[in-house]
Amino acid sequence: MAFKYPGGRIYRTNETNQSVRPFQAHYGNRGMTLEEDLNATNEYYREQGIAVIHKKPTPIQIVRVDYPKRSAAVIKEAYFKQASTTDYNGVYRGKYIDFEAKETKNKTSFPLKNFHEHQIHHMEQVMRHGGICFVILRFTTLNEVYLLDAHHLIAYWQKQQAGGRKSIPKRDIEQHGHYIALGYQPRIDYISVVEKVYFSH
Repeated sequence: MAFKYPGGRIYRTNETNQSVRPFQAHYGNRGMTLEEDLNATNEYYREQGIAVIHKKPTPIQIVRVDYPKRSAAVIKEAYFKQASTTDYNGVYRGKYIDFEAKETKNKTSFPLKNFHEHQIHHMEQVMRHGGICFVILRFTTLNEVYLLDAHHLIAYWQKQQAGGRKSIPKRDIEQHGHYIALGYQPRIDYISVVEKVYFSH
């Protein structure tokens, strides 16, 4: 099935997260993607009354459908109606939360090509209006997850635009970001980091 952005550019699965798989309760499954882990974590937060965070739906325009059977339809081609902003948003302790989640197989840096200019602009707008905005970054090979405030990401993005390096060194993420220990329930307890970083002052 081919998905295309407005303008016809082909959608690549490493640009945005793949479609959500059904929620699974076994949080200890180390084969889960970052998106699946976060969806399970958010489900736990909602069930426990901790926070209300959801993955944003991505609106699409279906342009070609095949009907191999009368009772079944198969989407063959579709377009994103608009460029997506960030992956997740919601509310925690009365504050608006907005974040993007990305993963890489790199061990020493996080490529900035994983992000898009419209996402950076969206993060800037959220922060300008007083929202809490960050990115959750997973180094899949190392099985390490970090929360990095959006203003750090934006600073590296701006340096790249001015001819600087095209990735964020892992050592800088370790210095400016916050390590999220993996657990059982919730799997990626980023809210405990949010509490420490944004609410402990």
